[in-house]
Amino acid sequence: MDKNPSQMTLWEQWKEHSDPEAKKELIEAHIPLVQFVVNRVAIGLPKNIQFDDLQSYGVLGLIDAMEKFEYKRGLKFETYASWRIRGAILDHLRKGDWVPRSIREKSKKLEEAYKTLEQKHLRSVTDQEVCEFLNISESELYKMLQEVSVTTIYSLDEPVQEEESETRKSLLIDKNAILPESKISELHLKETLANAIEKLTNKERMVVSLYYYEDLSLSEIAEVMSLTPSRISQLHSKAILRLRGALSL
Repeated sequence: MDKNPSQMTLWEQWKEHSDPEAKKELIEAHIPLVQFVVNRVAIGLPKNIQFDDLQSYGVLGLIDAMEKFEYKRGLKFETYASWRIRGAILDHLRKGDWVPRSIREKSKKLEEAYKTLEQKHLRSVTDQEVCEFLNISESELYKMLQEVSVTTIYSLDEPVQEEESETRKSLLIDKNAILPESKISELHLKETLANAIEKLTNKERMVVSLYYYEDLSLSEIAEVMSLTPSRISQLHSKAILRLRGALSL
């Protein structure tokens, strides 16, 4: 566990003796983690979303993580807490319904197009094929992908089921985990998602990997891949729309 002796003492004082000062110190020690997650989540959000609000919900997620964390198991708290913090923020955003209906409709339209075409062709479809299916030009497709990017930025971080901390992304992380029979449906989801990622184009797969697993921002990915941030955003949107289509089969 990534904890120094003083932090271990704090966990013991709070968990075993309900020491409020120890709890306060633990919260303060992990505020930078909340700020890190908030900065990641805030990328691409509309300007009407208040940063302070996101941070407040992030702190609630941190406290929830601390309440449920079993420190004696030797697990890394920061990883577990990051999921809880992010989940608390995403719950707040989903309940706020901050994405315009028109954008949600465009996202659904694109997702259905990718799903239908890739079921038919059993491969990743080209931009031209999507354009023909939707009867739009390539410039209109790219504009739509840019507009719906804000609805796709969190898709792998959303929970598999309501009131669960396990996300679609987390299903891909521990490939050696032994799953009990009761979780056979999660194993199927894991295989489906892995297969869907394999069918992405090289650039789409790289964007997903760098964003979700290497923790790079879209701007940083643009520098790595020598592309514009808007192009990276389009690639991310296409990748997530393909994945969501595969997961809805």
